[in-house]
Amino acid sequence: MRRHLLPVLVLLAEAALLLARGGTSPWELAGHAGLVALLVVASRRAPVVALIGALLFVTLSGGGFVLLLWAAYRAGRASLTRSGTVALAGALTGALAVTLLTAPADPRTIPNLVSTYLVFAALPVLVGRYLAQHERLVATLDRHNRQLRRERDLLAEQEQLRERLRIARDMHDSLGHRLSLVSVQAAALEVTELPPAQRQAVRQLAGAARGALDELYELVGALRGGQGTDRRSPGPERIGSLVAEFRAAGTPVSLRQEGTPRPLPGATGQAAYRVVEEGLTNAVKHAPGQPVTVRLRWEPDSLLLTVDNPLPEDGTTPGPAGHGSTGHGLTGLRERADQAGGFAAYRMVEPGDPAHPGGGARCWRLLAMLPAVTSDGEDAELPGRAGIRGLALGFATAAVMFVAMPASMLLGVR
Repeated sequence: MRRHLLPVLVLLAEAALLLARGGTSPWELAGHAGLVALLVVASRRAPVVALIGALLFVTLSGGGFVLLLWAAYRAGRASLTRSGTVALAGALTGALAVTLLTAPADPRTIPNLVSTYLVFAALPVLVGRYLAQHERLVATLDRHNRQLRRERDLLAEQEQLRERLRIARDMHDSLGHRLSLVSVQAAALEVTELPPAQRQAVRQLAGAARGALDELYELVGALRGGQGTDRRSPGPERIGSLVAEFRAAGTPVSLRQEGTPRPLPGATGQAAYRVVEEGLTNAVKHAPGQPVTVRLRWEPDSLLLTVDNPLPEDGTTPGPAGHGSTGHGLTGLRERADQAGGFAAYRMVEPGDPAHPGGGARCWRLLAMLPAVTSDGEDAELPGRAGIRGLALGFATAAVMFVAMPASMLLGVR
């Protein structure tokens, strides 16, 4: 629609100027409009030819300056070859020479004629050429920038792959061997004659060791394959099984859910599972034997997770202060939650706090809020510098035409 607006305005402006001169018959108006329309259409396919036609039209009719302005601009915008540029310059120079030779002998009209051709022919050509070259330069720079970004991303991906391979080797050679040894020793204990209670504990230990070894090898394979672990890692639907595993290991864990569960994106679901896993692990490690409460509350746009456990009887704090220098689990949870668009935190809950789960003793709380829905908003497209610069040049050209030039030129009066 926009590409046809300016040609229509050119046609209407030429018709209005012709009517303003007076003494125009309908047939003259129709012929004038038809010729202008023909040249406007030709300016899209053959801009230099259309400019030559517009120059002849101005020379023969004494009008058509709006058409000349449009045709000159279109010729300047065209991607001309060297021969095309020579033809364009020759057409402008030849038309000006013919006009000066056929003009009245009064020397006072020469500056008027020269300024007319400079404003309505030469200036639009220069403006069009400048804008076309600027757009080509911007397009070239954009193409080069995209290529540089692709090369930078490729180098970063290669460096990331090398780092993943190094981590996979270290995990396989160190942690893998140790877990394999634990799994073999646990399997040997399984076939040993033991009392029923110890046999059950050994069976759970062996199963946990084998599960950890399998998960380690899956992680090593994912690192070597260059793929993420989204499909392998569990989500909130596995929290019930996780709680059952800790309960079977002797930890008094209760799970409470509120609201209607909904599917979560991969990273968000993993973060939810890891929050509960880390909370239960910390509770078992720093407050063994204490009851643990896991709560999942589904809000319309988020999932709220809390893991509460009372302080151990010796009064130590089962939080970062009690982790020592090697505790990185809570830091990793914050990083996971941040990447998923939520947050994770931990704090002490006093008995008088409204958020206290009950029981009368101080408790340690790990909490997280994770988004249940995602929104991929797109920034509104803003006008580029090229468009702003073209608009400024258009205003400058209009100012030169309609302020510096006398109104008699627009009417074709010399």
